[in-house]
Amino acid sequence: MKTIVLGIGNLILRDDGVGIHVANEVKKQINNPDVTVDEAITGGMNLLDLLLGYDKAILIDAVKSDDGAHGEVRRIPIKEFSTMHSCNPHDVSLIEAIDMAKKLGESRIPKEIIIIGVMMRKIPCEFGEDLSDKIAAAVPEAVKLTLNEIKKDMKISS
Repeated sequence: MKTIVLGIGNLILRDDGVGIHVANEVKKQINNPDVTVDEAITGGMNLLDLLLGYDKAILIDAVKSDDGAHGEVRRIPIKEFSTMHSCNPHDVSLIEAIDMAKKLGESRIPKEIIIIGVMMRKIPCEFGEDLSDKIAAAVPEAVKLTLNEIKKDMKISS
């Protein structure tokens, strides 16, 4: 099973870069040719393009949430995810991109897309490379959930 793990965000916008911080930690612990770990500073159609051809995609990102505790980490199947921001105001959300691609007959969309979300009341847009204390404390849990998601598929496919 070919899996892609993408840390999403922007490293110079403090907590918005949490997905990339998590992906960098995951990358240190994965040595499997069927698992690609990378980062993305994009959304919508560009993000979908990065996922094509994989069986499974695990996206790690900051998620604005009014019902989750700030810094809480959640595993969210794409079917239960309402929106994912795009850096480009002229782009569509990932969910809209997937729907459009399916209608156009795209067959290379991953069968399973999981979001490892770090919940935030507000995703700050302040410059800086360090994470706030609360979000930095969530990184180990997000790494653990991501590794568990990867290991689950390794057991199934071996």
